[in-house]
Amino acid sequence: MSDLPHENDQPDPLDSFEEIIEAETTRDPDLAVIEAGSRTLRTQGGQPQGDVPARPEDPEVDKALREVEAELATRWGETKLEPSVSRIAALMDVLGDPQRSYPSIHITGTNGKTSTARMIESLLGAFDLRTGRYTSPHVQSITERISLDGAPVSAERFIETYQDIKPYIEMVDAAQEYRLSFFEVLTGMAYAAFADAPVDVAVVEVGMGGSWDATNVIDADVAVVTPIGLDHTDRLGETTAEIAGEKAGVIKQDATVILAQQPVDAAQVLLKKAVEVNATVAREGLEFGVVARQVAVGGQLMTLRGLGGEYPEVYLPLHGAHQAHNAAVALAAVEAFFGVGAQRAEPLDIDTVRKAFAAVTSPGRLEVVRRSPTVVLDAAHNPAGAEVTAEAVREAFDFTRLIGVVGASADKNVRGLLEAFEPIFAEVVVTQNSSHRAMDADELAAIAVEVFGDERVQVEPRLPDALEAAITLAEEEGEFAGGGVLVTGSVITVGEARLLLGKG
Repeated sequence: MSDLPHENDQPDPLDSFEEIIEAETTRDPDLAVIEAGSRTLRTQGGQPQGDVPARPEDPEVDKALREVEAELATRWGETKLEPSVSRIAALMDVLGDPQRSYPSIHITGTNGKTSTARMIESLLGAFDLRTGRYTSPHVQSITERISLDGAPVSAERFIETYQDIKPYIEMVDAAQEYRLSFFEVLTGMAYAAFADAPVDVAVVEVGMGGSWDATNVIDADVAVVTPIGLDHTDRLGETTAEIAGEKAGVIKQDATVILAQQPVDAAQVLLKKAVEVNATVAREGLEFGVVARQVAVGGQLMTLRGLGGEYPEVYLPLHGAHQAHNAAVALAAVEAFFGVGAQRAEPLDIDTVRKAFAAVTSPGRLEVVRRSPTVVLDAAHNPAGAEVTAEAVREAFDFTRLIGVVGASADKNVRGLLEAFEPIFAEVVVTQNSSHRAMDADELAAIAVEVFGDERVQVEPRLPDALEAAITLAEEEGEFAGGGVLVTGSVITVGEARLLLGKG
């Protein structure tokens, strides 16, 4: 990806975009037939977001929230699934189909969904729309999952929403073979909260897959597919094509589909689905994309090519090329929502777009939480996510010695994750978080030794001890040297580290 040129030597941005197209569109010839059958979206011619909430200060509210969390914990967890939308559909029916009372943007993919959702939310809010955002998993507080007007709902509102729909949940539980799961109940709460607000538009991230995900009772006008990689292979398929088949379920009749750059086999599946339902398609690297970007203080400065034209000098306070690509996808999604490239040719107001992107936050995504030494948190939990994180660290941080703290889930491709980080970690401290899904620290260490060698691996089963050990190792570089710590491997590990380091 090229840097932004000096003002006195600025090439034609259209030339730059043509170079992107030429470089990034080596495609299987069979795709030409599929693409010929789909309508392609082409043009003629923020709100500030809340951070991660802490526990409620009021003891009574905190007690009530814990009681709701305890009740939710008695249900199937997010990794135990019965692939069907029958239960959530039944809940929506008895609630009066609240999800049909507002338009929505539905986001699926393997990596980048939450950051993209937050960018979309910020853009819509900057254009004076009231937004509801539903994302998962949470970093620290369960209330993060449901946001209104760019900030997580209050604990009081979360509790009230649960209590309001609890009788209907129990009614559906009694009529179904299996009770509603943890994720299904939260999805019902989100859709009900959005209708009650009411919101102008909902931004909804799938939990897993697409076709049978609980969120898929909406008929979104805009479907977004972020990059697809190998994750949840036991549920979604062993290849990116099989996984794309599940995720294509969010593409509805006559919708607009915003596709991030995809593996060829995944793109083929997604485009075929678009043809089948007469969906309009916009593809990164063709109809929209990142023209140029350069590292800036606290983030990056970008020129984006949208469906309506160029958007120069857009500042994004997030690190990494992957976040620039997420920004391009988010911009195209919002353009499509407003009809840019279809009903209207002119781009969105550039000052509003700049304001929205400058206000974006994404906790736990290359988030700096401490200095001297610098401690960075990133929720990468699969090899694809780890690779883009490692590349972003190389670009955005000038570490001379980086210590990794890794706590991963047992059901993930941990070897692939560690291999992606091996080139940037001088040493790694392996640990485990408090989740029942966490890989045992000693088991993780055995894999880490095979990847890093025995001398570069330290085992600290307790996360507080792992953080202390890593910071001590980084401090060996000296106060004014370039030592740092990257905590990664799981959203849960990052959330617990964030609390330990005084955030939230």
